[in-house]
Amino acid sequence: MLTIDFGKFPIRPGDRILDAGCGEGRHLLACSRSSCHIVGLDLNSKSLRKARSILEQMKRGQEVKGRVFFIQGDSLHFPFPDGVFDKVICSEVIEHVADERQGVKELCRILTIGGKIALSVPTLWTEHLYDLLSKEYFRTPGGHVRKVRPRSLSKIMEAEGLRPYAVGFAHAFHSPYWALRCIVGLQDESSRAASLYRRFLTRAMFSPSLRRLESFGNYFFPKSFVIYGQKRPPIP
Repeated sequence: MLTIDFGKFPIRPGDRILDAGCGEGRHLLACSRSSCHIVGLDLNSKSLRKARSILEQMKRGQEVKGRVFFIQGDSLHFPFPDGVFDKVICSEVIEHVADERQGVKELCRILTIGGKIALSVPTLWTEHLYDLLSKEYFRTPGGHVRKVRPRSLSKIMEAEGLRPYAVGFAHAFHSPYWALRCIVGLQDESSRAASLYRRFLTRAMFSPSLRRLESFGNYFFPKSFVIYGQKRPPIP
């Protein structure tokens, strides 16, 4: 279930890539199929263990061509020098941090001149809807703390030296799923309706026809907004 479109964000052999807030590794694992160097960083040790486990399975199937490293850490304070990564992925993270400007500034700092970044956040309309449906949505520990406005995010990127060059939308099938979760209760894992919908989402991941249908739905009710940017040289 990839949020980033690698057609708009191509990975090249030898790229040094950071997946900031990698979670269970969906994007870094996709990148690992190319001959590049990837760092997956996340605060959650359980998610990192899951990502390592999946990576080991892929290695046994000889699917991994790149070198992958995992670090437990904070996406607002990277333990890296300036300009060390050619590509940075930051998917569904900015809405969790208290200071989005500081988050973008730190992401820009570690990117090489000419390097590219892919930032994804929840769409504004879905966040408004979920907030309306559930008082828990913005009050759950570890959950979203802000509604990110795409125009505002784009302006912050530009102010930090990043030139937005493309946008995208993703996960239309997840929009009604989270609306359903808000209605039945975010903490209620026993809901039959939510369980049946999760099965549908799993099926959709492996069905070309359902993926095409979701791509069509992304024009109307996407769950995620993606903005792609490239780091400009500093103005003399």
